[in-house]
Amino acid sequence: MHKTLPQRILIRAPNWIGDAVMCEPALRGLRSLFPLGELTILAKPNIAELYTGCSGVDQVLVYDDKGIHVGIAGKWALAGLLRRHQFDLAVLFQNAFEAAFLAWLAGIPRRYGYATDGRVLFLTQPVAVPRPESLVHQVEYYWNMLKPLGVSGDAPLPTLHVSTDEDRLVDDRLASAGIDSAHLMVGINPGSTYGSAKRWLPERFAEVAQRMVQQLEKEAGVGVAVAILGGRGEESLGKNIVSRLDCRSIVLSGATTIRELMAVVKRCRLLITNDTGPMHIAAAFGVPIVGVFGPTDSRTTAPYGQAQSVVREPVDCAPCLLRDCPIDHRCMTRISVDRVYETALKQMNVGRITEGRVSADSVKSQESATSSAKRSANRPGIESTVLAGYTIFLDRDGTLNADPGYIKSPDLLELFPGVPEALAKLKRAGAQLILVTNQSGIARGFLSHGDLAAIHTKLSHILDRAGASLEAIYFCPHHPDDGCACRKPNRGMIDQAVRERRVNLNQAYLIGDQVRDIELAKRVGVRSILVTTGMIRPQEIEGLKASTAPPEWIASSLTDAVDWVLSDAGQLSAQRNNERVRQ
Repeated sequence: MHKTLPQRILIRAPNWIGDAVMCEPALRGLRSLFPLGELTILAKPNIAELYTGCSGVDQVLVYDDKGIHVGIAGKWALAGLLRRHQFDLAVLFQNAFEAAFLAWLAGIPRRYGYATDGRVLFLTQPVAVPRPESLVHQVEYYWNMLKPLGVSGDAPLPTLHVSTDEDRLVDDRLASAGIDSAHLMVGINPGSTYGSAKRWLPERFAEVAQRMVQQLEKEAGVGVAVAILGGRGEESLGKNIVSRLDCRSIVLSGATTIRELMAVVKRCRLLITNDTGPMHIAAAFGVPIVGVFGPTDSRTTAPYGQAQSVVREPVDCAPCLLRDCPIDHRCMTRISVDRVYETALKQMNVGRITEGRVSADSVKSQESATSSAKRSANRPGIESTVLAGYTIFLDRDGTLNADPGYIKSPDLLELFPGVPEALAKLKRAGAQLILVTNQSGIARGFLSHGDLAAIHTKLSHILDRAGASLEAIYFCPHHPDDGCACRKPNRGMIDQAVRERRVNLNQAYLIGDQVRDIELAKRVGVRSILVTTGMIRPQEIEGLKASTAPPEWIASSLTDAVDWVLSDAGQLSAQRNNERVRQ
């Protein structure tokens, strides 16, 4: 390792949508390694769009290999553009020879990546390629590439974000097709740009979708719609499936940008899909998935964190990784509608990301309550009473904002998309918001009390403007080895809030992104929600699920967590009212 940390870092992104999503945890790993560095992603147009607004990334450069960067002259022009940026380090997640050659041509002094595709001469820091027998998931493949640079531990779950405006535009588009916010939406992704061998049969997709609609309408008591997703050239496939359905539906195949596709996938309550990019987008948003696998290897590309979502037939010739089947396509034709349908029911019953404990009791109660909460969001008179008297305790790093390691100045504070709006919903519902955050960076000498005050001043200013002001901020400045009573999961900050803010712990929630947040919630007896926007690893989530005190809910974002809190508080209020009536 060089003694001087690089200040300007170029990241060459993978070329496929699914790979780009599975690379996202490694981007956060890079940010944690170089918290003060300027991170720039070089990506082809679709991938550049996917990464727009990605937390911790400073800018995205488009590699238009079909347009201005085509051919030798185009590559020379691109190298010139990169040269002008004066990058110190190139981190090449894209494995091709071309990626290393371009970085060399651009004069980037440090070029880091796997020693693949005969490019080792163009790498200053080649990383040994994992042996074939040491099979790892693609998320871990990208994550492990950074270990010689200093990243440690296991890879966290991938996460993606869309803006409130992007959500609103998709809602409007769905509404024009008669699909409103009260509808549950099942996504069907029947195509594959890689090749026909990855495609399950369209008539079976249609049958599973129809059965799911009938079952959900029966159990949830709300309308259910089907959205057909896909790329250009798959429009006829989508229309074929819709022609077999007797329910509200919309064909979006070839009719969305990448950002629009992300927002639509996020809106789905379930996605039934082949092994494709949208499958990984759904996993990053915490949408339950049924992934039908044939010629590809589910051990390396299953939805990360949702291994139980995979349906495959263990035939001798799979995984063959071929684009087109040269024989009878047995890996797909032997997968029955019943198997996919049963997996879908299991995925729906365990809720978002399969960790939501409350949803295991009943699809009906959770979905109808969630729909009521969403409808209430536009009715101030109702919303204003839902959380009256409640306190919401909030973690900071990884929950409200990206966590680059240690935030040392206000300039490094970057809230996740939708956070101010989500917290404003809690305020309008009557809750008080209290921040509780460990800040051992003070004891470690990374920042001063004055630095932290400036950071929290910026945070408060942002939230105040959004109508989401904090009632109080409590922080622990101590080193983990100090043994203080205030560092989470110890309860010191909560106890102080109870004394000073008259908090009723019987009417309180805690939202955080780490195991210690959930442990704290259980110690003080409040309901907890884990958000997967931080650096939590799948193994830690599995441990929480198996513990005696798992979180009440696991959400893919703070927005989802807030929707659940409003729903849960509404249910609790209804239960109390029913008990009073019976008495």
